[in-house]
Amino acid sequence: MYEPNWMSVIPPLLAIILAIVTRQVIISLSIGIWTGFCILEAVNPITGLAMGIDGVINVFGDAGDARVLVFTLIIGGLIATIERVGGVRGFIELLESRNWVDNPIKAKWLAYCTGIVVFIESNITLLVAGSISRPLFDRYRIAREKLAFIIDSTSAPICILIPLNAWGAVVIGLLASAQVEDPVSVFIAAIPYNLYPIAVLLFAAIVISRNLQIGPMKKAQQRTDKGLFLWPDTTPMVDPTVLETKQSQANPEQDKARFMLVPIAVMVLSMPLSLYITGEGNISAGSGSTSVLWAVLMALFSLWVLVLISGNGKLDLLMGAFLKGAGGFLPVAMILLFALALGDVAGLLGTGAYVAQVAQETIPVILLLPLLFLLSSFIAFSIGSSWGTFAIMIPLAMQIVISLQMPPQLFLAAVLSGSVFGDHASPISDTTVVSSMAAATDHIDHVRTQLPYALISAFMQHSVFW
Repeated sequence: MYEPNWMSVIPPLLAIILAIVTRQVIISLSIGIWTGFCILEAVNPITGLAMGIDGVINVFGDAGDARVLVFTLIIGGLIATIERVGGVRGFIELLESRNWVDNPIKAKWLAYCTGIVVFIESNITLLVAGSISRPLFDRYRIAREKLAFIIDSTSAPICILIPLNAWGAVVIGLLASAQVEDPVSVFIAAIPYNLYPIAVLLFAAIVISRNLQIGPMKKAQQRTDKGLFLWPDTTPMVDPTVLETKQSQANPEQDKARFMLVPIAVMVLSMPLSLYITGEGNISAGSGSTSVLWAVLMALFSLWVLVLISGNGKLDLLMGAFLKGAGGFLPVAMILLFALALGDVAGLLGTGAYVAQVAQETIPVILLLPLLFLLSSFIAFSIGSSWGTFAIMIPLAMQIVISLQMPPQLFLAAVLSGSVFGDHASPISDTTVVSSMAAATDHIDHVRTQLPYALISAFMQHSVFW
């Protein structure tokens, strides 16, 4: 019979190293799964490959895991449909028609507050905030790099602090698959200790109110003061849908803000209601994976009904937009699928129990949290994915928690903080890239100007917590 030993750390460690070196998270996780079954069953590589395939398929046997995977695809379809029917453009028109912004400081606060309010998913937060604010930043000669920093600092950091969105659903699903009791309560309890997102949100507000220009950002602002939005010989990362003007739309009068606001409101309001129903009157006892799936389905349904009643689209248009969006999120769902399978085989190997035993014998408990933060930061920076890092690190951290009988919210907060910090500073992160696109600035310039702010925020949270 297999007993946990040093070989049990090989699969997740191998997956981490390969992900960092190759930046191919799915392939790296696949090799980790394959290696895990070879070790577990003491079989040859061919037989281990067959077992690894079964291990991936068996993920669908867990209802909670399956709901998280389905939700991931549906949220992609919802986001694409909102954009396709003009919800984002309508929201922009609503703000412009009210003339709520008439000076530089208000333009920066608009970008900040939009990121705070639109917390459904990080990339749509970036695109909405960038689309609304970029013309105003250019008008008042505020550096586009500053816009990229502001929206990047209010996308993932705000999304990870709210359980009623895609990020919360993924984390809750990973906690449930790691056999954590009451994952919703653990996630909520971890929010006050999730200090990097809190620190970067506060620091971004300070930067706006004090007009702080640090390092390369100061030079970028000096350049913009002269009317130059970009450095010579640089290329903006521009998404055509972000720079699209109202005149280029066939039916701009049909672009309605309600197509964005209503489904978001339905999703937010449906989440606690679903938790209440699945928990039979106790929100904290509700099923997080079931509730978020219900919530996003209700949001999608409300959007479809709204569009059909208003005559702004037909079923074939809605279904086409949904399928395109779901397809765009397929890589994320694949990462989660393979990560859940790796977590399952790590559980069978007793990886967490072995690591916990070694840590208890060799590493002071007080150093476990800083080490988890640093490791999560390094992985997220290297692979450019918060969600990929969540999938790798949360199951491992929770196994250590169960073995040591420590408060799970502290370990979860260390992983979440580190993952968001690494993602925020990484030049290959999808949110960093989309921030550059939404702000229409050069990508490397965004990375260079944002890094000092990210490091200061990390130092702030380090000083408070550790």
